Amino acid sequence: MTSSFDESRNEFKPYGLTCEKWVPSFMKKPDRHNEIEINYFPEEGITYLFQGRKVIPPPRRITVFWGLVPHQIIDFEKANPYYVCTVPLSLFLEWKLSTSFVDSLLKGEVLFEDKEENSKYDEFLFKNWLNDINGDGSSEVALLEIHARLCRMSVGNLNQDRMENLAIQPNDISHVEQIAVFIAQNYSEPIKVSDIGKAVGLHPDHANSIFKKTFGSTLSEYITEERISHAQRKLVATDKSITDIVFDCGFNSISRFNAAFQKINKCTPREYRKSYLLNR
Repeated sequence: MTSSFDESRNEFKPYGLTCEKWVPSFMKKPDRHNEIEINYFPEEGITYLFQGRKVIPPPRRITVFWGLVPHQIIDFEKANPYYVCTVPLSLFLEWKLSTSFVDSLLKGEVLFEDKEENSKYDEFLFKNWLNDINGDGSSEVALLEIHARLCRMSVGNLNQDRMENLAIQPNDISHVEQIAVFIAQNYSEPIKVSDIGKAVGLHPDHANSIFKKTFGSTLSEYITEERISHAQRKLVATDKSITDIVFDCGFNSISRFNAAFQKINKCTPREYRKSYLLNR
């Protein structure tokens, strides 16, 4: 089962946590999404356009970039399938990888694995992640392996030809992108819309307006979605009590948490955890 880019897809629509096999196609418009994207090309020949610059990812080497950077396939030699993983930015930031690695990605750099010995088993890993995340195994195991693989890459010898000149300067990052990063880094804290506006230098109402036009949700709704996503991961990956999870993901009221969780998931947190355990 393979996928390809959906031209009708809304810009900034989230992918969530995924691992899929894609077939390259000419993209009439760039893709943008607020996840970290991990590519693995078994064969050479794909050409991306990143912010006006051509990038040809090396074959059999992990390629990592932030999906909010516009990226577009403009050429390919053969329609050979390749692997695409997406990891929500908030989850990626929870992993607390090396500062230089994270900063490079958030500045818009495209990073490649350089060490051949680190890449020897990557295709095997991607095949497992594809099966695990799509229902044939354990997505928690896949997440642990993805975390460990990026950790190894972040402390290794990253390719020195990693598109340094692609780095986004701080004043070139759009306000919407700054807001998305701020929320991903701070959603577990008691942040308010006024805090977000102050952090990015905008009036809170204007910050809320431009964010809703881009992501289709208000800042408050987006913060709640990030917190509930965090709670979902904790419910299935840990045995922490629901009360502990409530406060760990940024809610200051159990009743508000329950109402938000029920609205998004159509079930209670307890039912969500029980359903996952029964389906393992």
